[in-house]
Amino acid sequence: MAYQARGRDPLLDSNMQAAIEKRGKELIGIALIVLGCMTAAMIASYTPSDPSWISATDAPIENWMGRFGASIAAPLFMIVGWGSWGIPLILLAWGLRFTLHVGEDRALSRLSFAPIMLALAAIYAATLVPSSSWTHSFGLGGLFGDTILGALLNILPVGTTFGVKAMSFLAGVALVLLSLFVLGATKPELRLVGRFLVVGIILSYASLMNLLGRGVNGAAAAAHNAKERRIERKAQAEAQVEAAAAAGYAYAADETDILIDEVETYASPEPATEVAKTGLLARVPGLIKRAPAPVEPELPEPELVEMQPLADFDEMPGDDRIRAKIADVIRARSAQEPEFEDPALAEPLIEEIAPLTKGRGRRPDPLLLDPIPHGELPPEPPLTATREYHYAAPSVESAPMVEDISAFDEAPMVEDAPSLQEMDNVEPLQLRQVATPTPVEAAPTIPVAEPRKVVQPRTIKPVQPSTRAKAEAQPSLAFEENAVAYELPPLSLLANPMEIQRHHLSDEALEENARMLETVLDDYGVKGEIVSVRPGPVVTMYELEPAPGLKASRVIGLADDIARSMSALSARVSTVPGRSVIGIELPNENREKVVLSEILSARDFGDTNMKLPLALGKDIGGDAIVANLAKMPHLLIAGTTGSGKSVAINTMILSLLYRLTPEECRMIMIDPKMLELSVYDGIPHLLSPVVTDPKKAVVALKWVVGEMEERYRKMSKMGVRNIDGYNSRVNDALSRGELFSRTVQTGFDDDTGEPVFETEEFAPEKMPYIVVIVDEMADLMMVAGKEIEACIQRLAQMARASGIHLIMATQRPSVDVITGTIKANFPTRISFQVTSKIDSRTILGEMGAEQLLGMGDMLYMAGGAKITRCHGPFVSDEEVEEIVNHLKSFGPPEYIGGVVEGPEDDRADNIDAVLGLGGNTDGENALYDTAVAIVIKDRKCSTSYIQRKLAIGYNKAARLVEQMEDEGLVSPANHVGKREILVPEQQ
Repeated sequence: MAYQARGRDPLLDSNMQAAIEKRGKELIGIALIVLGCMTAAMIASYTPSDPSWISATDAPIENWMGRFGASIAAPLFMIVGWGSWGIPLILLAWGLRFTLHVGEDRALSRLSFAPIMLALAAIYAATLVPSSSWTHSFGLGGLFGDTILGALLNILPVGTTFGVKAMSFLAGVALVLLSLFVLGATKPELRLVGRFLVVGIILSYASLMNLLGRGVNGAAAAAHNAKERRIERKAQAEAQVEAAAAAGYAYAADETDILIDEVETYASPEPATEVAKTGLLARVPGLIKRAPAPVEPELPEPELVEMQPLADFDEMPGDDRIRAKIADVIRARSAQEPEFEDPALAEPLIEEIAPLTKGRGRRPDPLLLDPIPHGELPPEPPLTATREYHYAAPSVESAPMVEDISAFDEAPMVEDAPSLQEMDNVEPLQLRQVATPTPVEAAPTIPVAEPRKVVQPRTIKPVQPSTRAKAEAQPSLAFEENAVAYELPPLSLLANPMEIQRHHLSDEALEENARMLETVLDDYGVKGEIVSVRPGPVVTMYELEPAPGLKASRVIGLADDIARSMSALSARVSTVPGRSVIGIELPNENREKVVLSEILSARDFGDTNMKLPLALGKDIGGDAIVANLAKMPHLLIAGTTGSGKSVAINTMILSLLYRLTPEECRMIMIDPKMLELSVYDGIPHLLSPVVTDPKKAVVALKWVVGEMEERYRKMSKMGVRNIDGYNSRVNDALSRGELFSRTVQTGFDDDTGEPVFETEEFAPEKMPYIVVIVDEMADLMMVAGKEIEACIQRLAQMARASGIHLIMATQRPSVDVITGTIKANFPTRISFQVTSKIDSRTILGEMGAEQLLGMGDMLYMAGGAKITRCHGPFVSDEEVEEIVNHLKSFGPPEYIGGVVEGPEDDRADNIDAVLGLGGNTDGENALYDTAVAIVIKDRKCSTSYIQRKLAIGYNKAARLVEQMEDEGLVSPANHVGKREILVPEQQ
C-alpha cells in the first residue's frame, strides 16, 4: 500500500511574509535613525569637563544625553577623536536606507568595513592641526590616530612636514572611497551625485564669469565717468582762472554787474564785438558757451584802437569819468594783446574745452567770483596813482594747473603809450580771492603701536673682582725674602680673559632669527609666539609662548627638525622652570670662549663663604656659576670622549687648589686611565700618589671608609654633628692651649658597686676636608664592581658630615656602571654631550644631553632636579703644569701609607664587615654553629642537605660545607659526592 506525503500549507503566505519583512526593516531603520541622532547629540555636546569614568569632577553635566552620554562620548573622543562622527553617520545612513528601502542590499558585508572607516577617519583627523579650543593632550584623531600616524611617519623615509601632508591626502582619499562603500552607495546614486557635481561646477563657473563681466563693465564705466569728471573739473578750474583774470581790469561800484555786462557783450554774435574777441578775454565765451566742435574757429586780425584825448575826461562828471577811464583801459589792453597771441596756442584750447559741454544740456556757471556787497567797496584810488598792468600769459594745454586758483602771479608789465599820463596814475583794482579753499586741518595722527621688541639686550655686567684679584693687580714691594710655608697659586698663571675675542649678534639679526623660528614652528603645526630672545656667550635661548592646549612634549620632540630647518648644529628644547614658556636653545655662529681666570678672579668665587667652591662655568646669560661641593655633597659626571669632561675635572681641581691650603683640604685621585690626573702627582694636597691600579683603588676606597668611621667616633666623643663643628672646637682649644678631655665610665666598683669613671685626654687636631676624585668609574666597576659599589654607597650615604666628598666621572653612562644605588646617592649630576637619549636619561633622568655642543657644554642638575645649561671654562695643559710646578715648590706631600697599602687585618675585617663584603660576622658564626650541630646529629653532610635544613641559598650552604671540611669536621667528597663525618657521635 503506497502512502503519499501531503505538503503542509505555510502559516503565512509569501505576500504576508514580504510585508512583515518590509515592516521589520522599517522598524530597524527607525531604531537606527533614533540611535544615530542620540549618538550625534552625545558627540556634538561633548565637554571635557563632564564627569565620566575617565575624569571624576564635580562640574555640572553639560552633555545633552546626561551622564550616559558623557560616559559614552569621553572614551570615543579619547580613542578616535573626531573620527567618532563616523558612528552617527553610519547609523543615520543605514537607518534611512532601511526606512526608505533604498540600497539595503549587502548591509552586513558593507558594515563589516565600518571599523576600518573609523580608523581612517581617526588617522585623517590626526593630521589636522587642533584649534585653540582643543584642550586634550592628544590630537584630533585621539590616541589611536596619533599612535598610528606617529608609527607611519617613523616608517616613511620622508620629512615630518611632507609626511603629514602626504598622510593627510592619502587618508582623506581612502576615507572618501571607503565611506561610499560602507554607507551603501550604489552606482545610480554615484551617477546622480556626479551629475549634480558637474552641473554645480558649470553653474558656478558661469556665475563667476558673469560676475567678472559685470565687474569689468562697471569698472570701465566708472573709469569713463571719472575721466569725464576729471576733464570737467579741469575746464572749470581754467574758467575760474580766466574769469578772475578778466575781472582784474574792471573797477566799478557794482563789480558783479560790470562783469555780467562784459560777459554778455563778448558772447554776442554781432560783428561789433570783433575787437573784444581778441586777446585773453576772447577765451571767456568758450568757457561759458558751448563751442561748436566741427567748425574751426577763425581768429580775427588785431585792430588798433584810437585813444581819446585826455582832456575829455576832465570835462566829464565823476562817475562818467571813471567809467570812461575803465573803458579806455580795456580798449588799450585789447589793442596790445595780439602781440602776445599765438594761434597755435589758442587752437588746442577750443579742442580741450569742446568735450566739456558735449552731450550736456547746460553750461557751467561762469560767476565764480563772490559779489562785493554795496557798502563794502574799496575806496576810489587817486588819479595821481601810478597804474600797473598785469598780464596773464595764455594757458597752454600741456602745462597742468597745479597752483591755487586764488593766488595769481604777477605777469611782466607792459608799458602803454607815453601819452597816457593820467591813465598811468590809476591804481590797479585789488582782486578778491576767488574760491579760496579752506585749509584742511591735518587729521589727528592715529598712534601706531611700536613693534614689540622680543630681543632682550644682553646685559654684560662688569665682573666685580675679588679682594684677592685686586691685591694681585696692585704692585707690591718685597723688602725681605721671607720663607713662606705655603702660598696659594697666583691668578697670573692663568690666561688673561681680556685677550678673548667677543662676538655679539645685532638686535636686527636676532629679531630676524626669531621670526624665522616662528615660521619653522608654524610649518610643523606648532602655534605660538616668540616672546623673548636671550643671547648668551655660546647659545641663544628663544622663549616660545605656546598656544593654549599645546603639549610641551610635542615641541620637545621637534628638536632635531628645528635644528635642521634653522641650519644649526643642534637644538635643545625644554621647559623653563617657573614660567609658562618653552625655551629653544640654538648655538651661536661664533662661540665665545670661557676662561677659568675670569671666574676665579670674580667676587662670586674669591669672596664667597663656600667651603669647597667649584667654578663650573657660565650660564646662558653669561653669569658665572660657582657651586659648593660641601652642599652637594657628591658629584657624578658623565660624558663621551671629547665632550670636555676631563677639562671640567681639571677646572674643579684647580678651583680647590686656588682656594684651600693642604691643611684645609686633602685629595685622593684615582685615575685608571693613567693619563688625566697623573700631572698632579706630587702636589702637597695629596694623601697618596695618584692611584692608577684598579685593585689599589678598591683599597684606597676602603681606607676612606675606615677614615670616615674614625672621624665619626671622634666627633661623637666631642658631641658635635659635623666637621665644621669639630674644627671650631679644635680652634677654640688651640687658641686657649688646652687639651680635649672626656670622662667615660669604665665599670663598677667591686666593693661598693658604684660606677667608676675615668678622664680621657687627647690633643686637638684639625680634620681637613677629603675630596676623592675618580676619573673613570667604568674601569673600576669591571674589576671589582661589588666592592666598588659597596664603598661608594657607604660613602655617599654617610661621608658628608665627616667632610669626605666624592667626584666621580665616567664616559660610559650605562646602567651597569651608574647603578640605581649610585644614582640614588648622587643627587647632583653633570652631563656633557652623550651619544644617545638613553644615556641622557640614565645620567639626568630626561633627554637633552645628546643635543649639547661638546667642548665644555654641559647640563648641571642640582639637588632639586633643576637643570641649568652651563658652558665650562677652558684651561690648557700648560696652565695646569705651571700651577702644579708652583705647588711642588713648597715641598713634597705628606703621604699616608695605609691609603694604598691597606689597613691592618683586624681593621680590614671590620671595614669588610661594615661594607657587607664577607668575613665571619656574629650572624654567620651562629649559622655555622647550627650547621655543625645538624651534621653531627644527623650524620649527613651535603650542600643540598644543609640548604634544606637551614633554608639558605646554595652558595652560602656550599661555603659552610667547605668551612667544615677545612676545619676537619667532614671528609672531602668521594667519587659519588658523599662525605664522611669525622667527628664522633655524641652521646
